[in-house]
Amino acid sequence: MVVLIAGASHSGKTLLAQRLVEKTHYPCLSLDLLKMGLIRSGQTTLTPQDDEALTACLWPIAREMVKTALENRQNLIVEGCYIPFTWQDSFPPPYRQGIRWRCLVLSAAFIRQNFAAMQAHASDIEHRQEDSGFTMGQALKDNAAWLAGCQAHNLPYTLIDGAYQVPLGL
Repeated sequence: MVVLIAGASHSGKTLLAQRLVEKTHYPCLSLDLLKMGLIRSGQTTLTPQDDEALTACLWPIAREMVKTALENRQNLIVEGCYIPFTWQDSFPPPYRQGIRWRCLVLSAAFIRQNFAAMQAHASDIEHRQEDSGFTMGQALKDNAAWLAGCQAHNLPYTLIDGAYQVPLGL
């Protein structure tokens, strides 16, 4: 089985992936780590701020890794904000049966109520060297976009509106 975990920055994707790794012992591919590997190695001239271009660069690599895992009957968790809403178009039906999609969306009320805590804990799982672009306005905009994208593509999502609970069910 392959689990795809998507959502806006700071929504808890890496935390969910880490908890799933602890529960299932599946290997995990962080698209942020892949992104930084490509950038730091000079394999791309893109920067961490080039979100759309990074999706176009990273998703084909991740897609083929997912296909390989499924063909070899291996389990894999893939997490990151570079998984497109059209991910299903990348796989024929037999492959899609082995994939579980999880998208984390923070409600506007949750963001407004917990933004200071989100900032304070932003580096708990992965050290964020530069995080000045993470503002309440950006968090509201990004999560609204993820919600709209999931709804437009009829994809399930977990709306986090109250106490933050990591949804471990597959």
